[in-house]
Amino acid sequence: MTKRATPVDLGGRTVLVTGASPGSLGAATAAAFAAWGADVVVTSRSGATGQRLELTDAAAVRAFAAWFAAKHERLDVLVNNAGIHLDLRSTWKQPQLTADGFEIHWRTNYLGTMQLTHLLLPTLLATPGARVVNVVSKLHVRGRNEFLFAPLTPYHSWDAYGLSKLALVHATNELARRHDVGAYAVHPGSVYTHIADRGLEGHRLLTTLRRVAAPLERRALLSPADGAQTTLHCATADDLPSGYYRDCMPTRQSSEADDAAVAARLWDDTAGWVGTL
Repeated sequence: MTKRATPVDLGGRTVLVTGASPGSLGAATAAAFAAWGADVVVTSRSGATGQRLELTDAAAVRAFAAWFAAKHERLDVLVNNAGIHLDLRSTWKQPQLTADGFEIHWRTNYLGTMQLTHLLLPTLLATPGARVVNVVSKLHVRGRNEFLFAPLTPYHSWDAYGLSKLALVHATNELARRHDVGAYAVHPGSVYTHIADRGLEGHRLLTTLRRVAAPLERRALLSPADGAQTTLHCATADDLPSGYYRDCMPTRQSSEADDAAVAARLWDDTAGWVGTL
């Protein structure tokens, strides 16, 4: 049975949840925060629901952060939920690059997320008890520290995805070390959402088979509401140590993520990358 976060009164608190398109983990997370009384801001890539935020577009991230800072004096919880997992069939032989030259998973899941976090950090630091929750994955174990600073070779899209999530775990740990902010990396479990839809774009047979199997898949996987529980717990539970969590409990992270020197180097390098975006 899925462990449940304990509801708390979030009246007067401001929460930002990225990646909250309909049917998503982010949407379920935001709905719970709103039900608990928080002032919730959500984003999506299209802007059809919430504010538009395209994490591969540095100017869009800057514009959103400026808008948020102008509208909100506080930010109690930042939930970095938005992310992608493409090429689920592992057909890419070379990385797909964004317009500014970064591998697509790295640019979206890590670099865009950290650009947003860095830009919102002054508001977070001005809010007593503020927390950052980064939604990661158990697949961060596929990442290797050596490829945080050098091209991933040989290229494999699943390793690229895992690397982007390993980087987020490192960033979570380093944020907690450097600043007075609660910082949590969360594996939500295997959740039935539409994240695989984009990963199967162009594969009509697999898309059709997945649609036919959807009822079974829904029963086998967590619902978005269940998958949101660890995020909600980390965002609201009293006196909760920073760290890596699953099922509302602290959990062992990849041994690669234990290297504090790597995390410090990545943080400094990321600050440089963000500063040039």
